[in-house]
Amino acid sequence: MEKPLRASLIIIWLLLKWVSCQQKVDQNPPFLSVQEGENITMNCSYSDKGSQSLQWFRQDPGKGLTLLFYLASGSKEEGRFKSTLSRNDRHSSLHITASQPRDSATYLCAVEAQ
Repeated sequence: MEKPLRASLIIIWLLLKWVSCQQKVDQNPPFLSVQEGENITMNCSYSDKGSQSLQWFRQDPGKGLTLLFYLASGSKEEGRFKSTLSRNDRHSSLHITASQPRDSATYLCAVEAQ
């Protein structure tokens, strides 16, 4: 009898902000550990009303950054990944549906300052 695969995903994400001394960017939660198949939501809030865009990046261990989404407003979706941005609320979310072990990475939110 085969045992079902039970992998624990660990997602660590950090804060990345672009040149603005007054810009405050918060990402929550700062660390996630989830079971394979669970849905994941990561949030990014920022303080500057004048910010023009927001980017979500992914960094796999030992590799460089990969751009997942560039948003000026609204939402974008690619496969199991979806990102939304509300400039009025100064908030963005990154959603991963049915997480898989290959999703283990560092995820970063970057806000473009005015």
